[in-house]
Amino acid sequence: MAAGGGAKGDGLGRIGKALAAAALSSALAACAHAPKLAQTEPPPCLTGGERATAELVFARIAGETPGPGVSESEFARFINDEIVSRFHDGLTVLDAQDLAPRPDGGAFYGPAKVVMIVLPGRPDDGAQLDAIRVAYRRRFNQQSVIEMTHQACVSL
Repeated sequence: MAAGGGAKGDGLGRIGKALAAAALSSALAACAHAPKLAQTEPPPCLTGGERATAELVFARIAGETPGPGVSESEFARFINDEIVSRFHDGLTVLDAQDLAPRPDGGAFYGPAKVVMIVLPGRPDDGAQLDAIRVAYRRRFNQQSVIEMTHQACVSL
């Protein structure tokens, strides 16, 4: 027997094996208490209820270069003409910066607006969002309008 109680040549004595077992035990215990990375179900809404929501991102640039583009008053008219008429229960408008690609492979930042809408839950909500996006692209000669929809806990 080698010093420490292990068989000759195993490289770990009795003390080494005890230390390895203690380290492994600690590691396994830590794993048992580690936070979960993903939940299978979202937590329930504490107030209000779950509703479909949409965020639309409207670039306000003119062409490929930042410039006057879509003015505040033009955008306000667009909101009244195209969005409020479809979703009259309310919305939120935020100022933002949009990173737009250039045809040459570069990109540039320009002013944008984000419109957040709690959808009413009608069968035509998606079609109404599409109509808003088409109207903006046509009216202001824009390439795209970003649409993000998701479920959210909403309390009004």
